[in-house]
Amino acid sequence: MLVIAFGVFVFVAISLLLARALTGPGAERTHVLGVLRAQARGDATGVLKQLPTCARSPACARITRARTAKLARPGTVQILNFQPSVQVTFTNREGAARVAWRTQKRPYPVVQCVFVRRSGPLTGGGVQLVSISNPIGLESRCGR
Repeated sequence: MLVIAFGVFVFVAISLLLARALTGPGAERTHVLGVLRAQARGDATGVLKQLPTCARSPACARITRARTAKLARPGTVQILNFQPSVQVTFTNREGAARVAWRTQKRPYPVVQCVFVRRSGPLTGGGVQLVSISNPIGLESRCGR
């Protein structure tokens, strides 16, 4: 009986860790969408609230404000393609996500890299956006 209970406990624990690890890309996409919406509104303060590491760096904050002013556009943000920084992680990882987006009123896509810190379920879980790049070429890759 004790062996069965232990087996069930191990199964449930592994299932919870896997579930948490597999939802990471969705959480990352949600955070990126929030930054893109603020950027499209021209809301540099809103962008920097979601990029706390960048907000603490005067140079990064200045560049982000200028970029936000240039990329402001009317309409609802639509993500055309999203490649997360990492698919599955059980510990802390950093990487670059690639996002192609547009608004309904400006159909030409913008492609940007978003630098991300992800924590896996073994290290607390969570997503922290670090910075967002200038637009890159439509076929360009992100790297760090």
